[in-house]
Amino acid sequence: MYLFYTPDIETSHFLNEEESAHCVRVLRYDRGDEILLTDGRGTTYHARITNPHPRHCEFEVLSHEKQEKTHNIYLHVAIAPTKNIERLEWMVEKCTEIGVDEITPLLCRFSERKNLRNDRLEKIILSAAKQSLTPYLPKLNELTDFATLMEMYGKEAKGERREARGLDKYIAHCYKDEKRELKDALQKGKDVLILIGPEGDFSEQEVELAIAKGFVPVGLGRSRLRTETAGVVACHTAVLLNE
Repeated sequence: MYLFYTPDIETSHFLNEEESAHCVRVLRYDRGDEILLTDGRGTTYHARITNPHPRHCEFEVLSHEKQEKTHNIYLHVAIAPTKNIERLEWMVEKCTEIGVDEITPLLCRFSERKNLRNDRLEKIILSAAKQSLTPYLPKLNELTDFATLMEMYGKEAKGERREARGLDKYIAHCYKDEKRELKDALQKGKDVLILIGPEGDFSEQEVELAIAKGFVPVGLGRSRLRTETAGVVACHTAVLLNE
């Protein structure tokens, strides 16, 4: 069954124009057909179409159910956009399928791409979530400067989630410094923020700053991974440990 996105389902029983067109014109759902919906916040709804209008398809909710996540932590990946935007888009798609909770594009010293179209990435996230029947849409942040992120997540930074459960912070880099493998450093049940650098890696100064702010340096295996591959590996490793 196809999954439709309806973030305002509590106040409106209409699909938006894009979802209506896909439902009625492309998939040819008709009056009386049952559909599966999600609000993107973990709840799925079984509904029946009452008015198959191609611009504002109306439905009635038959039942709803809160879905458990595939993992029991909050997973945040901050990653430098790749020069080839298609590689970043692929990573965003795959991490959404795996179950990332938040993605922050990261502007670093050696970043080759310094602008993004978040509207396009949002569409990729939505498509990946619907395709994989994932009722949770990850949060996508604006492109954030490395120093700004350090101020947000430094040792003195506080937030409700971090105060309640603690936040483990990691920076993955390729320098031959002393570091642990991410799979060995991760702790079960702890929320996670993982930093992934650009093709040219983080600068040594950025790594030093992150460590000073409480980030643990880690590796992602023996192979030297592309940026987008590193993002997927880090995401999958954290989810797999906390299934």
